[in-house]
Amino acid sequence: MILLFTDYGWQGAYVGQLKAAIHKISASVSVTDLQHDAPQFNPRASAYLLASLIDFIPFDAVVLAVVDPGVGNSARRPLVMKADGRWYVGPDNGLFNGIAKQAGQVEFWRIDWQPEKLTKTFHGRDLFAPVAAMLDIGKMPELTHLSAEDIGFANWPAELAEAIYVDNFGNVMTGLKGANVSTGMRIRLADRDVGFAETFSAVAEGEGFWYVNANGLVEIAVNQGTAALAYNLKIGDPVYMYQPEV
Repeated sequence: MILLFTDYGWQGAYVGQLKAAIHKISASVSVTDLQHDAPQFNPRASAYLLASLIDFIPFDAVVLAVVDPGVGNSARRPLVMKADGRWYVGPDNGLFNGIAKQAGQVEFWRIDWQPEKLTKTFHGRDLFAPVAAMLDIGKMPELTHLSAEDIGFANWPAELAEAIYVDNFGNVMTGLKGANVSTGMRIRLADRDVGFAETFSAVAEGEGFWYVNANGLVEIAVNQGTAALAYNLKIGDPVYMYQPEV
């Protein structure tokens, strides 16, 4: 299985071209759209979002991830990572650092293989998709091993106290892990606070709250409303959680 995670959006030909490039090499592989509305031009926020999804991905899967505002810049390496049995292919711009940070076993390689034609602006189709397909069929492209120090993911925080994603309901996902907070904590949003609720139905219609979402992250929501509008939140805004004094 190859799973696609990009900021391309669902319109246009970009996703279709990724799939066509994969099937050109691995005709029978199952290609699954994991997400195509990752935070645009924002590999940092996308790194924490992607890391929250991997527990639901098969261990032998290949993840092709492209959030790549630096495409065409020679300083940005093309990367293959293997973490806890899963392969990841994409740009070396921090996109995989969240996964690397929490992995038990992780290895990195620079992609040296080059296609016959490599455009300056669509490495997802021309470079990353063929490499993902090669890995799927067990064919190793030309790679150079990199150390963890080469990648520098150790300096990344394990969590991110920011808004990292806004879904189509207006719920605001944060980079904070639900396992590390208590239900008695509150989130301060400008001049308002919201408290914890387990589910949407546990609060009145129009009431705001935070909860631990299905991917294990702290998320801010409004029951049958739009948290992003209600609290004027956007990707990158800080999220402050605190324990009220008794």
